Amino acid sequence: MNVLIVLTSHDKLGDTGLKTGFWLEELAAPYYHLLDAGATLTLASPEGGQPPVDPKSAEADAQTPATQRFNADASALDALANTQQLKAIDAANFDAVFYPGGHGPLWDLYNNTHSISLIETFIVTGKPVATVCHAPAVLLQAKNTQGEPLVKGKKVTGFSNTEEEAVALTQVVPYLLEDELVARGGLYQKVDDWNTLAVVDGLLISGQNPGSSEAVAEALISALR
Repeated sequence: MNVLIVLTSHDKLGDTGLKTGFWLEELAAPYYHLLDAGATLTLASPEGGQPPVDPKSAEADAQTPATQRFNADASALDALANTQQLKAIDAANFDAVFYPGGHGPLWDLYNNTHSISLIETFIVTGKPVATVCHAPAVLLQAKNTQGEPLVKGKKVTGFSNTEEEAVALTQVVPYLLEDELVARGGLYQKVDDWNTLAVVDGLLISGQNPGSSEAVAEALISALR
């Protein structure tokens, strides 16, 4: 199992002057679920090199056994510091792709042409595409073979409007992910805020929030097996 993990390179939280990036737990938990299942992992990002970690995800109260393991893992930290440039990635070399969230993907991955092309290629070639939290934004500009939105008629989830309200960023983010998935014909699913939800519809696997990252990883492993 060769799995590509694509991370954001965007570190600015709108016009707030604050930093954002990827959410550490949403990388760490799936990273080890996949690694422990025997997968070979390759990390990539639009700009390559070290992707920005959302500072809030590095705070003490956001730590989990997976993030602690990751932060003590020299091999994982080296892979993170040296992500490949997304434009150099060939989908043919991988069996699946996984996108961790954090607010960063709302800005740089949702309209990244290399990412969109990869996702469309993975789907056409029968390979799973997994996303969690804000990362389903990467699906918004992708199209199916009929030229329609990839999410049209598909069950999907992602960070909900009420969860965005709870973190007081409704007026900061460039769009509300739930609304945009619905606008493109996605059959949006959700559970109560901060509860776990992973949704599988064909080759699309999505998770609602940070607490759904392990469930998404488990669904991805099941799909690969």
